[in-house]
Amino acid sequence: MNGASGYTCLLVSGFVLACSAMRRYALLVLLPAFGSVAVIHSAGPQQAHKWAFSFQMAWQTLCHMGLHYKEYYLEEAVCIRFSVALSVLMLMTQKVTSLALDIQERKRGLGALVLALVKNIVRGYASPPDEVSGCRHLGCVPALWTSALFFRLAYYSHWMLDESVFLAAGLGLEPGHDRQGGTADGVLLDTDIWTLETTNRISVFTRSWNKSTAQWLRRLIFQRCSSHPLLATFAFSAWWHGLHPGQIFGFLCWAAMIEADYRIHHFSQSLAKSQPWRLMYQTLTWCQTQLIVAYIMLAIEMRSLTMLWQLCSSYNSFFPLAYVILLLLLAKRSASSRVAPQIPRS
Repeated sequence: MNGASGYTCLLVSGFVLACSAMRRYALLVLLPAFGSVAVIHSAGPQQAHKWAFSFQMAWQTLCHMGLHYKEYYLEEAVCIRFSVALSVLMLMTQKVTSLALDIQERKRGLGALVLALVKNIVRGYASPPDEVSGCRHLGCVPALWTSALFFRLAYYSHWMLDESVFLAAGLGLEPGHDRQGGTADGVLLDTDIWTLETTNRISVFTRSWNKSTAQWLRRLIFQRCSSHPLLATFAFSAWWHGLHPGQIFGFLCWAAMIEADYRIHHFSQSLAKSQPWRLMYQTLTWCQTQLIVAYIMLAIEMRSLTMLWQLCSSYNSFFPLAYVILLLLLAKRSASSRVAPQIPRS
């Protein structure tokens, strides 16, 4: 489900829930909701808070005066649905004015706008997936990386916009608490761009990529599977995404790259002891991580077997293939080291 359809389903579900819970009093909430959107869109960034605050508080005050009129002047029992509507209206006033303040202070969704601008710039240099998959020269490498960068920027901007709407709706975590009961600076972000773009570990990239989905898959599959949990997790992810040919190949390749990443870094840590060697090692593994991630991402975006085969037969396959060969060699070395030497009988 894409972002637009997700927001549409959320809007329709909220409308149905409001009407079923408050009946005719739902108009007390729906009218200012649409009115606040119109006010914020019509006012400039510096005027958004003033007009939104005035409109929302004026409407809320009128509703409270209606409650007082029924309760004290007419001495009638107040309908519980009316009280629920007023409570919802008070919370909505809080969220609308907070959103207007963010717009006035130029905080909400600014990162998403910047990323969208950078994405449009990269779009001019990125090659279409069919050209990258059919590439047969050394120019494949920068073309692969640029195309994958465009896809990553699209994901980053989409996630940041989602989180901005999520926070504006009041569904975020309070500062100082995370989902596991620890401490954090706010909501658990899916867009840890710094870690994603600077890590030299594919496993770290995987844990940081779309954190909410990664944690869901970890709880649902990885922690519950007793046999080959990594492979099972990525196989289920391919199933969940739709089982396109590129998704099946891409996610299974991703699982193999993580397994190779664990073994290669564990083996290499004992070799890179001096500072210059560690720096060179981190630089080379960062480049390898970037190119493997780009290869996987482009494979997942493929929607035909022909394009997928062209990608597999291009020069870009050298980078994951090198990791697969190292994985097999290290796995063989680990298996041979576990075999106990046989003591000859006397």
